[in-house]
Amino acid sequence: MNEEQGRLKATSWKKWGPYVSDRQWGTVREDYSANGDAWSSTTHDMARSKAYRWGEEGIAGISDKEQLLCFAIALWNKEDPILKERYFGLSNSEGNHGEDVKELYYYLDNTPTHSYMKMLYKYPQQKFPYQILLEENKRRGRNDPEFELIETGIFNNDEYFDVFVEYAKQDQDDIGIRVTIHNRGNTEASLNVLPTLWFRNTWSLGYGHDESSLSVGTANQISVSHHELGELYLTAEGSPELLFCNNETNTKRFNNFDDGKRFYKDGINDYIIHGAETVNPGKTGTKAAANYDITIPAKGSYTVRLRLSPNKESDFTSFDELFATRKAEADTFYNELHPTGTGDKAMIQRQAFAGMLWNKQFYYYDIHQWLNGDPAQPLPPERRLTGRNSKWPQFNNRGDIISMPDKWEFPWFAAWDLAFHCIPLASVDMAFAKNQLTLLIKDWYMHPNGQLPAYEWDFSDANPPVHAMATWKIYLLDKANNGGVGDTYFLERIFHKLMLNFTWWVNRKDAVGNNIFEGGFLGLDNIGVFDRNMRFGDGTHLEQVDGTSWMAMYSLNLLRIATELAATNKAYEDIASKYFEHFIYIAGAMSTLGTDNTGLWDEGDGFFYDQLRLPNGNAEKMRVRSIVGLIPLFAAEVLDEAAIADNPIFKGRMEWFTANRPDLASLVSRWNEVRAGGTHLISLLRGYRMKSLLRYMLDENEFLSAYGIRSLSKYHLEHPYSVNIYGNNFSIKYIPAESDSGLFGGNSNWRGPVWMPMNYLIIESLNTYHQYYGDDFKVECPTGSGNMMTLKEVANEIYIRISRIFLRDENGRRAVYGNNEKLQTDPEFNSHILYYEYFDGDNGSGKGASHQTGWTGLIANCLYH
Repeated sequence: MNEEQGRLKATSWKKWGPYVSDRQWGTVREDYSANGDAWSSTTHDMARSKAYRWGEEGIAGISDKEQLLCFAIALWNKEDPILKERYFGLSNSEGNHGEDVKELYYYLDNTPTHSYMKMLYKYPQQKFPYQILLEENKRRGRNDPEFELIETGIFNNDEYFDVFVEYAKQDQDDIGIRVTIHNRGNTEASLNVLPTLWFRNTWSLGYGHDESSLSVGTANQISVSHHELGELYLTAEGSPELLFCNNETNTKRFNNFDDGKRFYKDGINDYIIHGAETVNPGKTGTKAAANYDITIPAKGSYTVRLRLSPNKESDFTSFDELFATRKAEADTFYNELHPTGTGDKAMIQRQAFAGMLWNKQFYYYDIHQWLNGDPAQPLPPERRLTGRNSKWPQFNNRGDIISMPDKWEFPWFAAWDLAFHCIPLASVDMAFAKNQLTLLIKDWYMHPNGQLPAYEWDFSDANPPVHAMATWKIYLLDKANNGGVGDTYFLERIFHKLMLNFTWWVNRKDAVGNNIFEGGFLGLDNIGVFDRNMRFGDGTHLEQVDGTSWMAMYSLNLLRIATELAATNKAYEDIASKYFEHFIYIAGAMSTLGTDNTGLWDEGDGFFYDQLRLPNGNAEKMRVRSIVGLIPLFAAEVLDEAAIADNPIFKGRMEWFTANRPDLASLVSRWNEVRAGGTHLISLLRGYRMKSLLRYMLDENEFLSAYGIRSLSKYHLEHPYSVNIYGNNFSIKYIPAESDSGLFGGNSNWRGPVWMPMNYLIIESLNTYHQYYGDDFKVECPTGSGNMMTLKEVANEIYIRISRIFLRDENGRRAVYGNNEKLQTDPEFNSHILYYEYFDGDNGSGKGASHQTGWTGLIANCLYH
């Protein structure tokens, strides 16, 4: 066991971590407007002056796990109109493709206990182009690409600072902080570096909390006094100017009202930028900074060293040795994870894990308090009581540390994202991965009706039910790591709650009780020809391939978990039978349904399509070849002979269907046929249907891109699909990059790009099928090439293609960075990786959120498949 693995056994080492959000403004939690317009309720411009209610934000920020005390870096290049205390980005209405951060920063390293962390922020020496970014993105339309910071040319002459922020823990409460600023320009340049410490405002709500304080300790020390954290000291090397104000809303700025509190949240900003008398001369407050006003020679660097410790006498003795030791321990940890831990592949994987660990965030949201207000604050508008999330009064997550998709663009959990996050996280921190999966099934998250909360913009929306899939995969990995002994307590605990959630799906998302499911957009935003949440007054409704397939997969996931638990508890035998029966009836409904005797499968095309179910029972197929039609591939499980033979109830039910319902049995895999090794396959697809789907999926003129599987067939580039519904025309075409549609905010696109989680599930499914069929079963890959591959080889081919997104090609270029020469060729840029939300279906360049090492972090697993 190496040092970091040993620290993982002591959860106290996670007391401090990167739990500060990259963006708190513009979130639903901070929205107290009557109309629910979160983006206007708290803006980037307001953020420096407004005290938050539910969380904090900052650059390279850390906090304790209850976010009582926060630390982050602020900067000023002597040109900007405001301090750089937070990342700048556009709101949903300002960006031509929705909200988007307009900064360059990278998460470079992190260990699971955050014993060592490193990130990089690139800060221009010229005036930051706030207005240019706003105006150019406003000018551009949906058919234009996003306009990014690097496209302003502000980095072209290397007139910028590279600000590296590192943390190294001496122990669980003693944290070394090292900020190294490189002047990449050809002339000397000056800036202010302001390491900043502040309390989250918990005292102005009316709950009787004592106001804690920051004050001067010694000449270069900020003393922290807090009723829960006790006494701490931030010691700053050298002789910086110590500045104090309060984390209080500037009522003068917003309401032209002097509440008498003085020295507001923006006090340090106004002092540095304008020389205003807005910092406390008494050197006390609830927000403080150490102001380093420095000049760095051309191509030179400057290092700021600080230490946050309960020991007032702590100094910088052996400080650099501490960083060297923690960095070496991090090297050992990741090298043992994959012994080939050098080179481009290892670097990409390590930065992916770093991004996932940096994207952990303190998330606090109590719906009851949010709806009804706090004792010492104004009452929220009455309309809120029947508005967003009002049907979730039980939701109170109590301030948990949660893995976020992207702490700027998505600084809130999403149910299906979180399930995918846990798969790579389990490789580095099994306990945290289990904790994350367990969170959403707790009583104060899960709705009493069994629904899992989707995301804070609408907890009542439906995300694909992938929780059971992730639970099973993590259980198997943990079992393998523990010599074949599984954590059945973890498995059983989640299983019981997921049975409730499965029942919610059956009762709420099957409109007419025919085992065909709806669900709405189901996380795939604009993949449909129209908004799939649309409701028609005459009862017409959309029957969804993805909703139905996810439920078939969910049935098999729960079946597989039940068979595992039945090995030691026979009470689970008939539960396995229950989910097998669910699966069979779903499979039957997908194939034949309605008065026209059609299901979601189209025999002529050999593909699955969504369809509109009309009031007369007939159906109209939405003939869009999208990844929706490939999701039936995911409903596949391999059981060994012993798992069936040892469960007589389950085995008997399988035999009953074979004998009495051959019409249903013939629609799915031949589960009664044992292959070599004593395996049975239970899946939605018999061999010929699977081959038909794979012919489309592996066709480079359809789904198969050089960088993975596209979300929409390229066939629709030249053949857009259109449909007229009740006098309204809807159409869809292949769009490889950003969307031309405003559906769901317009900030993601499922009409062509490559998405990592779907490619991951395709790969996993192909390996499952290969486990049963073996090397004798081959398909053509790519379609039309004459090259026959086993399903395992096809899975490997997709691994190779998605890896090309990040790995250098023969010319040393990374597809993820497209045609941007600075990112491709400059050594200060081209080894730092951004893990985007999705990728151009034609050239692999990154699109959407730029730090989504949530589910894009799955590449960490895929690189070493």
